[in-house]
Amino acid sequence: MPNFYCEYCGEQFSNPRNLTSQNCMRHPSGVLKGKHKLYEGGEKSTYICKYCGNSFNSIKTMVSQNCMRHADGVLKGRHSPAL
Repeated sequence: MPNFYCEYCGEQFSNPRNLTSQNCMRHPSGVLKGKHKLYEGGEKSTYICKYCGNSFNSIKTMVSQNCMRHADGVLKGRHSPAL
């Protein structure tokens, strides 16, 4: 059975309905001010940041760190997984 991940925080869910129904600690609007967002890519052994190209072993590790090349400015946002 496939796993589903939040694009904002990297949390893993077994059901996309559960993912999209719960509030996310790392939502761009603020802590618990929005729902998890489904990462639309599949499970991979390596995830690439769409801003800087760095690779990570998990989405959760990726989105926990600030990105030097984020669209909002240097270290003004977190890494984001490319599809």
